[in-house]
Amino acid sequence: MGIVGAFMVPHPPVIIPEIGNGREIEITDTIKSYEKVADMVACMKPDTIVVSTPHSVMYSDYFHLSPGERAEGSFADFGADEVRIEADYDQAFVKKLCILAANENVDAGVGGEKSPYLDHGTMIPLYFITKKYVDFDLVRIGLSGLPLTEHYKPGTLIKRTAKELNRRVVYIASGDLSHKLKPDGPYGFVPDGPVYEERIMDVMGRAAFGELFDFDELFLEKVAECGHRSFVMMAGALDQTAVKVNRLSHEGTFGVGYGVCTYEVLPEDGSDRNFLKIYEDKEEIRRSAQRAKEDIIVRLARKTVETYIRDRRKIVYEDVKDSIKKEGEDSSADELIDILENNRAGVFVSMHKDGRLRGCIGTISPVRDNVAQEVIDNAIAASTSDPRFIPVSPDELDHLEYSVDVLSPPENIASLAELDVKKYGVIVTNGNRRGLLLPNLDTIDTVEEQIAIAKKKAGISSAEPVSLQRFEVIRHT
Repeated sequence: MGIVGAFMVPHPPVIIPEIGNGREIEITDTIKSYEKVADMVACMKPDTIVVSTPHSVMYSDYFHLSPGERAEGSFADFGADEVRIEADYDQAFVKKLCILAANENVDAGVGGEKSPYLDHGTMIPLYFITKKYVDFDLVRIGLSGLPLTEHYKPGTLIKRTAKELNRRVVYIASGDLSHKLKPDGPYGFVPDGPVYEERIMDVMGRAAFGELFDFDELFLEKVAECGHRSFVMMAGALDQTAVKVNRLSHEGTFGVGYGVCTYEVLPEDGSDRNFLKIYEDKEEIRRSAQRAKEDIIVRLARKTVETYIRDRRKIVYEDVKDSIKKEGEDSSADELIDILENNRAGVFVSMHKDGRLRGCIGTISPVRDNVAQEVIDNAIAASTSDPRFIPVSPDELDHLEYSVDVLSPPENIASLAELDVKKYGVIVTNGNRRGLLLPNLDTIDTVEEQIAIAKKKAGISSAEPVSLQRFEVIRHT
C-alpha cells in the first residue's frame, strides 16, 4: 500500500454553517468541491489520513508531529463551541515517521507541543470528510520556517512510512492562498495577491510540483499565503508518483484565496517526478554560473567565509589577492583591486541561501585601513555573528550566494522627499541609537516602510523623532 490520494484544500471557518450564518453560500463552489473531496476519500478507504496544517504548532527550524492517542477540538474561537471534531492518532505511524526523520537528519518529532487541541486547519477538512467516512486514524504535522526545499523532505518520509507500514494513506494539504486579494478584505490588498492566485492554481492544477520551488519566499511573504509550504510537503508525499489531477474550484470571495485540487495516485511509473532532485540539480548549475560571474570583491568575501568556516583561519589579503584574481574573468579586476587597497568606505557583506537572507553585517563608515579589510572582517562577522542566525556551517558553504555593498559617505537630508528606496539607503538617528537600511531591497516598496524598519532596527519607536541621512551603494555580486 502507501499514498493512495492527496488533496489541496483551504480552511475558511466561514464555510461552517454555524459560523457563516448564511455567508457560506458565497463560497458555494468551495463547499461543492469539499463534498467531492469527502466522497473521494470515502471511496479510497484510507487507514490513515495525514494532514499538514499551518495552524498547528510551528517552529522556525522543526516540524512538529502531534503526539498522543487522540485529540479533539472545537470552533469556539469562531463562536461555534458546539461544533466539535475528534480523532484518534495513528501512533505507530508517528513513531515510524520520527525514526525515519532522525535517520535522514530531518528535524521533525513530537517534542514541543503547545496545545493538544485540533486547529481549524485540521478540523475543517475533517468536518467534511467525517460526514462520509470515519474509519481512519489521524496524523497531524505542522509546518516550519525552514526553506521550501526542506518541506519536501518530510513529505517523502511520510510516503516511505505509509509504504513500510503497509497503510492506505490519504494526504490532506490544508492551506489558504493569498490573504491580500481585496482592499475591503480583512487583510487588505497587494497587486501581487492575484498574481499568486493565478500562478499557484496553474501549478497545482497541472501537478507541476517542481515549480513550487520557483516562488520567491519574499514574494510569498508579501502576498500573505499560508498554504504554500503545506502544498510542498504534499508534493514530497507524491514524490516519484504518477497522479491524475483535477482542479475543482478557486474562489476569493472574502479577499482570501481558496483553491481545491485532487490527486489520485496512478499505477504508472512516476520516476521522472523526482522534483526535489531535479530542482537541486538545476540550482547547482545556476549557482555555478553565478560564481563564475562574481567580481573580485565578492570572491574576496567568499574566500574569507569559506576559509574561516572550514579552517577557523582569517585570511591575509596579500596572500589571496593573486589567487582570487585568477578565479574569474573579471575585466574590471584591476580597477576593483585599486578600490580594495586604496579606498576607505563602509561595507556590508550579505549572504543568501535558498533565496533567503543567511547573514548580513556591515559598517556605516570605514573603521579599517581599506575596503579589503572591511570586506574580510564583515564577511567573517556576517557568517558567524549576525544575531538573527546561527553561525554558518561547513555543509552550507556550497549553497551560499554573496553580495557586497560599498557605501558612499552619508549625507544629511531634511525630509522623506529626498529619499528613494531603490537608489538610497537610509540612516535614522535618535541620540545614541542609530539604524540603517540598505537600498533596493525586494521587500521594501515605500520610503515609509524603509524608515519604519530602520527605526525598529535601532530600537526607536515609531513616534520618536529622528534625524535622517541617505547614502548610495555600489552593489557587487
